Amino acid sequence: MNMMNPPHGIDPFDDPVDRLLAEIAFSIQLPPSLHQKAVDRYEAVRQYLESTSSAFKGQIEHFYPQGSMSIDATISTKGTDDEFDLDIVAQLGGRFRFMSPLQILMELEKALEGYRGLKLVRQTRCVTLYYRDGMHLDISPSIREVGTLERQSHIFHAKGPVATLDDHMVPMNAYGFAMHYRDRTPIEQRVVDSFAKHWEVLNKGKYRADADVDDVPEPTEFVVKNTATLALQLHKRYRNIRFADYDGRIAPSILLSHYAAAAARPNTSLTNMLIRQAGFMITEIENASLYGQLISVSNPCHALDVFTDRWPENISQQDDYAIKLKELVAGLEQLKRGQMSPPHMMEWMRGHFGGQVVTRAADAIANEIGQSIKSSSQQYTRTGKLILPTAAVVRSSKAIASGRDHTFFGKKI
Repeated sequence: MNMMNPPHGIDPFDDPVDRLLAEIAFSIQLPPSLHQKAVDRYEAVRQYLESTSSAFKGQIEHFYPQGSMSIDATISTKGTDDEFDLDIVAQLGGRFRFMSPLQILMELEKALEGYRGLKLVRQTRCVTLYYRDGMHLDISPSIREVGTLERQSHIFHAKGPVATLDDHMVPMNAYGFAMHYRDRTPIEQRVVDSFAKHWEVLNKGKYRADADVDDVPEPTEFVVKNTATLALQLHKRYRNIRFADYDGRIAPSILLSHYAAAAARPNTSLTNMLIRQAGFMITEIENASLYGQLISVSNPCHALDVFTDRWPENISQQDDYAIKLKELVAGLEQLKRGQMSPPHMMEWMRGHFGGQVVTRAADAIANEIGQSIKSSSQQYTRTGKLILPTAAVVRSSKAIASGRDHTFFGKKI
């Protein structure tokens, strides 16, 4: 993407609908303090493996985040609001090159047994460490493909407990995709500045102080960089809520990240960006289903790294996802046009993004604007519109103090 004229972006807190969506994204993000804790933890795991296990000593070439953490799009775990899954790749050296997939996963499991007394589970493609504060660290071992792009590798698929014909190696270049995503989603300074201020004001510097303790490696430095990534976080949250009671596979986050990168367009409002990302995915699903096919999406940096290798499992599954995305788009379009009453709007938001975080977001808005009234500083958009009516704000502040339902856009929610 041409950076001769870097985009300034649109402050997501300027527009009333964008603002509520931005507050939701804010509520589900990995906070800077936990982000730093995650960095510290995976570095500690690497040091433990290299210092205590003869099998891994001198055999870890790279130990780096993949997936959401590598693109600053981590959100709380499916069905919860205080747990986070973090994905790490452990690129291994020559000792492991000729081992079977199950052997490699079992070696990693064995080396981590007893680590800090934490629960340890060997999964199909990774080993998971469960921390007591709700953080999960998924460590996927990989072997570098010689003579290919940087960190192009294979990870390993093996269910166990014994080797089967289904065990295999899976092509992967998570590092390359993270670079591709960053190139497609440039920094938008207004978004960066607005969220930095938001963390500082709403949390009174609590997280910021924690995050500055140590230097964070550049690939994992915590910054809310652009509207595309905020919309991606909201899309993931919507998926998690709508499929919270579903036992089957759901659309993987890497696939949603692919559409976020494809749809990225700087200087787009948050609501429009979320609609745009959903629209890209709807179009591809409908085109595939029209011809009786499943969507097929590969890593743009490595064609053999297939993002749709385990989802969708059938046409009905992808069509159901497209229907749910259409529902999301239809609701957002109504919100943009002002066609929902405030009570209906909040009911819709809770149903699509989760009651707890939506209520928390509305509380944060009411509290912030209540404070602005106390200091005689009204809140206006760039076009001069008052973000919340003054009378509504006063009622909001009183409601918060009394514990009653507060108001938003002038009516009870």
